[in-house]
Amino acid sequence: MSKSKESFLLAVTKGALVPADNYTPERLRAKGYRMGDVLRATLAKPRNPRFHRLAHAFGKLCAENIERFDGMDAHKVLKTIQYEADIACERMTVKLPGLGMVEVRQTESLSFESMDEGRFREVYAAMCEHVSKTYWPELTPEQVAEMAETMPEAA
Repeated sequence: MSKSKESFLLAVTKGALVPADNYTPERLRAKGYRMGDVLRATLAKPRNPRFHRLAHAFGKLCAENIERFDGMDAHKVLKTIQYEADIACERMTVKLPGLGMVEVRQTESLSFESMDEGRFREVYAAMCEHVSKTYWPELTPEQVAEMAETMPEAA
């Protein structure tokens, strides 16, 4: 979602979306939206801050226990795992002088405004699976996730 677009908190009811707080109707009126207007929308469930902390606890767990990530902060570990496992990466081809066409990857942002809760859960599960297969094959992805939940940062 572009930072220039305004978002509104909406709650799901049977067959409809309604304002989730008292401020949203005022903002909708200020934008000139009226009853019966048809609006185009992209819906995203806001992220759970506890789950965001859990992901960073996972990064710290890996930094403290896997030599490959030694000296990295939790965020750098997450981005490194994301890149090396090709999880939530955008691929593009660029032409480099002397090399020709080269495929490069750019990791998607994991930030609250860039990735909704459902997508973030998928990415986190894929990261746990990658760590399980690559670094801790004796553990299941679920066991890796459980280890992260025991980290103080996950609380």
